Amino acid sequence: MAYWVKGMLDDKRLKEIGKNVPAMLKQGELAKDENFRGLANFYLDNALVALNTARLLEEVSAKKEIKRNFPFLSESFESYLWIINTSYYSMFYMAGALLAGIGIKVKSEIGVHKKTFDAFAYYFYLTKKIAKHYLEEFEEAQEQSAQLLGTEESIEIMQRKAKELIAKYDFEMGKRGWLTYNIGEKAKESKAQTSLKRAVEFYNECLKIIPEINK
Repeated sequence: MAYWVKGMLDDKRLKEIGKNVPAMLKQGELAKDENFRGLANFYLDNALVALNTARLLEEVSAKKEIKRNFPFLSESFESYLWIINTSYYSMFYMAGALLAGIGIKVKSEIGVHKKTFDAFAYYFYLTKKIAKHYLEEFEEAQEQSAQLLGTEESIEIMQRKAKELIAKYDFEMGKRGWLTYNIGEKAKESKAQTSLKRAVEFYNECLKIIPEINK
């Protein structure tokens, strides 16, 4: 899997998105229907649930006095990797809310995260409704989440790869060392805080756009 590189959202990539989204509509991977607007609140609610879940996980991970309220948690408990992932899902659902708000829905079950990103870029960045900064942070969050939990892979694909992954485990332990294996707790905490801050900013920025698309 390719790692996200700052600045990779260049003119070439944006031109590709400009071609890909109309093609996805033609192929039925994306659909446009006014009835999809009714899904906007569903996505919006899920975005807030994911964001608040990330906030709760950060509080529990950081504060020993909270952990003491739960007898099944040790004082060393932390959930920083899940904060990163849940923060991304808040952004993913917010993008879905805005797309639903203009009657757009991703229909394909394969590559739904990438297709959501491309559609979001097409309808909201290329139309100058959202700044590039937020789009880049959305993509960075998506790539980090995919690296952590394989968000673009279906359960069926993951099951087929299970034996291969087990065989390669020792090799990966020495090679990857990014987040899942060798990263220290302080580094995980810092990345989790960055992810949550990014998700909060994205959520608030997208909220500003909703009244505009509901006119």
